[in-house]
Amino acid sequence: MTDTLGFTHATAAAAAAADRLRSGLPAATVGVILGSGLGAVADTVVDHGGTALPYGEIPHFPTSSVEGHKGRLVYGRVGGTPVLLMQGRVHRYEGYPASSVVFPVRVLHALGVKKLIVTNAAGGIGAGFAAGDLMLIEDHLNLTGDNPLVGHNDARFGPRFPDMSEAYSRRLTTLADDVAKSRGLKLQRGVYAGLLGPSYETPAEIRMLRTMGAHAVGMSTVFEVIAASHLGMEVLGISCITNLAAGMSDQKLSHDEVKDTATRVEAAFSGLILDLLPRLA
Repeated sequence: MTDTLGFTHATAAAAAAADRLRSGLPAATVGVILGSGLGAVADTVVDHGGTALPYGEIPHFPTSSVEGHKGRLVYGRVGGTPVLLMQGRVHRYEGYPASSVVFPVRVLHALGVKKLIVTNAAGGIGAGFAAGDLMLIEDHLNLTGDNPLVGHNDARFGPRFPDMSEAYSRRLTTLADDVAKSRGLKLQRGVYAGLLGPSYETPAEIRMLRTMGAHAVGMSTVFEVIAASHLGMEVLGISCITNLAAGMSDQKLSHDEVKDTATRVEAAFSGLILDLLPRLA
């Protein structure tokens, strides 16, 4: 797939989405990107009166080909707070250029989102991590060999050289930890390593990542967070540790395991996100 969108189409696509979604409701300032197998939060919002719009009905919006990504933009309320949720994402390994991978983030921003929760399914690397853990992302390693800001910079979106020293908001990370504790839920913390995929990592690569300071590894998130930082959005990152990474156990890696573990932690994950959303307004 070639990149025919460019930066200038974001406003037009956002306006088109807004016409279909807002329906007289105030603009949502809080958004969520839901990763593999983690879309139950959006289903809950739809069940309580929210509106779901398939990505394919939004002009220029990329559509996912990965199982476990329903591919809908959901608009509704949680605790009275208007929210926008992406039920699934696209990835660089699907053939999309990095700028198209982050196009939905720019649409969310144009729709009014200032605070963004980015979630993913990830392989656990950190000592003591287990499948089913939730990890607050404190920082990331972009090891994809690419960056969504390569090319012409449109100053209306952000500076040519955006600061990434606090890509993941310490304030929101502390808030999420407090909400989790109030629910009796212990969260891990760590660094997320983003790789290109789609093949899983080799045991040697996992040993390298551990040496580099990574606690979890996946194939998403880093592009979206770079774009969000460029736009001045405040970001909270949460990984669902759906499996131990290659060489960390005797089990073969598969996408089925990712989906099965995400389903197992669905209630805890959904409860945390639904409790958090009204506090981010």
